[in-house]
Amino acid sequence: MRVSALLLATATTVFGILPAGADSNGMDMSGATTSGLFLPPMNAAEGRLLFASKGCVVCHSINGVGGEDAPPLDAEFMDLPMNPFDFAARMWRGAETMVELQRDELGDVIYLEGDELASIIAFVHDAEEQARFSAADIPEEIEAMMGHTEEESPDGDTDDDHD
Repeated sequence: MRVSALLLATATTVFGILPAGADSNGMDMSGATTSGLFLPPMNAAEGRLLFASKGCVVCHSINGVGGEDAPPLDAEFMDLPMNPFDFAARMWRGAETMVELQRDELGDVIYLEGDELASIIAFVHDAEEQARFSAADIPEEIEAMMGHTEEESPDGDTDDDHD
């Protein structure tokens, strides 16, 4: 079972929340549960693209590709099964630091829609999809942001220039 399917099954079992348009048998319902809640699709392949294009990769790494300012998000370090809401709660606990780093590294705060976050969560829990991730996935404008992290001293030298 793919990790995104496992996460969906866990959320469905624990919370009684169903993916949009599905009933407990996976049948199309074209609506939400009686509580009005649904889970967006958790697409790990889409999450791989979003992880790079939204800039998560500037601070986090997967497969050794990416930044070192924040914890690596390799699937091997993730709790399985994981409730996707627990993952979001961990992000929330680190929100103040993440926002500060995003403003410093990216110039602004990353904005994510719920379906984008769902796909990123699926990606960071899917070892198969992570195996496809490489530096080639990183857009040029994000890669350029990754290269400006050297500290500059008051005399204009970078830390790398000192012997």
